[in-house]
Amino acid sequence: MSAHMPAAGSPGTAPYYFIPAPSRHPVMAAVGLFFVILGAGQWVNGHGWGAYSLAAGLLIWLTVLFQWFSQAIGESESGQYSDRIDVSYRWSMSWFIFSEVMFFAAFFGALYWARVHALPSLGSIENQLLWPDFKAVWPSTAAGMTASPAGTVAPFTTMGPWPIPTINTGILLTSGVTLTIAHHALIAGHRSKTVAWMCVTVLLGILFLGFQVYEYHHAYTELNLKLSSGIYGSTFFMLTGFHGFHVFVGMLMLLFITIRLSKGHFTPQRHFGFEGAAWYWHFVDVVWLGLYLVVYWM
Repeated sequence: MSAHMPAAGSPGTAPYYFIPAPSRHPVMAAVGLFFVILGAGQWVNGHGWGAYSLAAGLLIWLTVLFQWFSQAIGESESGQYSDRIDVSYRWSMSWFIFSEVMFFAAFFGALYWARVHALPSLGSIENQLLWPDFKAVWPSTAAGMTASPAGTVAPFTTMGPWPIPTINTGILLTSGVTLTIAHHALIAGHRSKTVAWMCVTVLLGILFLGFQVYEYHHAYTELNLKLSSGIYGSTFFMLTGFHGFHVFVGMLMLLFITIRLSKGHFTPQRHFGFEGAAWYWHFVDVVWLGLYLVVYWM
């Protein structure tokens, strides 16, 4: 057994496989999520106490995440993680990103189905008796088109690619470049340079979110484009909104990695925490390119 179980020490000489001690974190995370779901469900159904349950659940959940990640970081920095743990983390992150790909594929699929199948079907001769005034065109800009033949959806203006979506595209692509520069700097052992470029990347993520907030305000107040604006409004906000949430999460991941770099964590040889966050950010970039083309141009 000793041939397969080297003594704990620096990364690479750690135990063959690290087995964590029994932990309260999974149970406490489940408790927090229970109150989040319970509170959200009750709040949207008109029960005021649901908001307090939601807030309490989020507080529990975030506290558990902080403690759990702190413990994992401590285990990693103390040399308890071997190469097999590194491989395990890589597979875990790969499957997580795959699940995110399927998540966005569902929303892109909904948009595809609405435009290519549902819309022509509703405008076909067979449905003329139900909706004789329906106009099967995309995107809808007024009641009586794809919004609603009965006029139940108020007229709205669609969102074009100029200027904010195009600016945000440039921002995200630039952030991918700055993140790659930071990665190469880390591999070369230039920690201060790595931290500097990571700070630039985080700031670009914040700038992207700021422009998206302005875009949403413009859509609601000036274009009358809302989540309730027919299938166009619902797919627009679902796709761009969930992507914005992923940008926010990715920005937080990069921020925490930058803090860890400032504290001396990671080495040129072992830095999967950095790489995992970088994978996620590049995934967010790729999804945005699809959104930019399909939602704003087509």
